[in-house]
Amino acid sequence: MSQAEVIVGKNQPISRAKAVEPPVSFEQPGISKPQRKEGKWELVVRGSILPLTVLILWQIFGSLGVVSKTLLPTPFAIWQAFYDLLISGELFKHVKISIWRAAVGFLIGGSLGLGFGLLVGLFRKFEQTVDPSVQMLRTIPHLAITPLFILWFGFGEFSKVLLIAKGAFFPLYVQTFLGIRNVDSKLFDVARVLEFSKFKQITKLVLPAALPNILLGLRLSIGVAWLGLVVAELMGSSEGVGYLILDARQFSQTAIVFVGILIFAFVGKGSDSLVRILEKKLLKWRDSFNG
Repeated sequence: MSQAEVIVGKNQPISRAKAVEPPVSFEQPGISKPQRKEGKWELVVRGSILPLTVLILWQIFGSLGVVSKTLLPTPFAIWQAFYDLLISGELFKHVKISIWRAAVGFLIGGSLGLGFGLLVGLFRKFEQTVDPSVQMLRTIPHLAITPLFILWFGFGEFSKVLLIAKGAFFPLYVQTFLGIRNVDSKLFDVARVLEFSKFKQITKLVLPAALPNILLGLRLSIGVAWLGLVVAELMGSSEGVGYLILDARQFSQTAIVFVGILIFAFVGKGSDSLVRILEKKLLKWRDSFNG
């Protein structure tokens, strides 16, 4: 009798047929089903479902008078206020000055944060000298230091730009410092074996390894710069989106207040998206989980 014959019982026939294994299913444990890559428009539609639902319900409840239009104007009223400001040219004037302030403040604060972060991360003695003072200053809120800036520098552009730069400095400083210190020490051993110079170690080893943290710090720094812009323009200004919001609040023009808030939201989101595009281009070598 061959080994293929299996006796199941005393009175049962001998089976010579070879068992046919079921086809492998992607639903079995341990085997992941390949995911279909979603198109760009599918992502846009999926991301638009929630805000569109909120806007529709908001318009319905506002039109029915469930909520006071003075406290919460309808989306259509907000759009009308936006259109009027756009046609008059007033909106462009305020947005232009706000973007200029945020850009200059971010460039000053972000550049200093990146430079100090590199020095503190690379040199232990520099860290011991500078980092304690920086960490102490980092905990001071914007609103607490604003009166001092007004006393020292007045209500001019310099005080506003400096306040924005103060906010943009710390996220980039902290993330650059952490990125450098998270570099694997074994990579430095390899660099010594390859006889890399100090400059080559920084440019070819340290910066590429710390780049994910640096780009994260860049995103956080841009976000805090916009927060600093709001504080700077609310503390005393005659133009800018913050001034537009403050002036509208004094006259109970709630729709214009919403216009200013939405401008901050969309411009902030746009700048964050630019950094994310930069991340995709510079971090192509990373194989990370996408959810």
